[in-house]
Amino acid sequence: MAELLQGWKRTHYCAEPTVDEVGKEMVLMGWAGTWRNLGSLIFIGLRDRTGTMQVTFNESELPKEVFEKAETIRSEYVIAVKGVLARRDEKMVNRNMKTGELELIAKELKILGVSETPPFYIDDNVNAAEQLRLKYRYLDLRRPCMQANLLMRSKITRIAHEYFAEQGFIEIETPTLCKSTPEGARDYLVPSRVQPGKFYALPQSPQIFKQLLMLSGFDRYMQIARCYRDEDLRADRQPEFTQIDLEMSFVEQDDVMNVQEGFIKRLMKETLDVDIQLPLPRITWQEAMDRYGSDKPDTRFGLEFVNVSDIVKDCGFGAFADAVKGGGSVRCINV
Repeated sequence: MAELLQGWKRTHYCAEPTVDEVGKEMVLMGWAGTWRNLGSLIFIGLRDRTGTMQVTFNESELPKEVFEKAETIRSEYVIAVKGVLARRDEKMVNRNMKTGELELIAKELKILGVSETPPFYIDDNVNAAEQLRLKYRYLDLRRPCMQANLLMRSKITRIAHEYFAEQGFIEIETPTLCKSTPEGARDYLVPSRVQPGKFYALPQSPQIFKQLLMLSGFDRYMQIARCYRDEDLRADRQPEFTQIDLEMSFVEQDDVMNVQEGFIKRLMKETLDVDIQLPLPRITWQEAMDRYGSDKPDTRFGLEFVNVSDIVKDCGFGAFADAVKGGGSVRCINV
């Protein structure tokens, strides 16, 4: 039966303790991941969103009821453990773990929640069908790689708030129930209960609102904006997405790009510890179309178009010759 905390307070997340804290009593809480029962010793890999800490239950050092309770722990049980931080024996050190030199020697245990056998193992290398993972999304999101994605997203959002505030931007929330406006896709509609037959539209972007804010004198606006577009799925299209939305007054094109480049530089440094040089390389739209045939080229691969109009204009092949004669061009990719 699940127990209550009854005054227990978590002192550390699982991956927070360091070798400098060896000998200290602490309380850790999380999910039981790996577990091994060696008879008089039980090892539990206690996991939370920061990482994993090995918890050791030694039958010779524990009251009988505590060790017997530890024997009932299975994968994904939610537990709280009070114990003393210790160094692992040199032969037991796991160099692949942040806390691989440490273990928590358990003194007390509370089982906060029991679990049925999960439909798939909670591990980054799990080979489970996507539909199964989506059905049990709350389990899938316990996997370290999935949590790392959401933690990175949270960090990016925090950096955006801080950077644009420092640049003088005012964060303003705009309505999400509004009138339909001309945009590039179809609107999602929400029926109004108090006005039968009337509908709200979910915004494809805050475009109208931020232009109104510019007219109102808020010359630098930003928002982490939710947007909705009723269109077919593509690699770069989702029906619901989040964007860092900006608008600026009394500026020119280079001013806007300078602000955005400054954000990218800071973002790369604080998330990946990568220094990038500014300004970033810039090309015009026309140059991008001439060289890559796209207004969003991936310049890493260098597959540029080569203009062969002079070569093929008199080749006798009508498709090429007529295109050049009509003022167009013939281009190819040199692979």
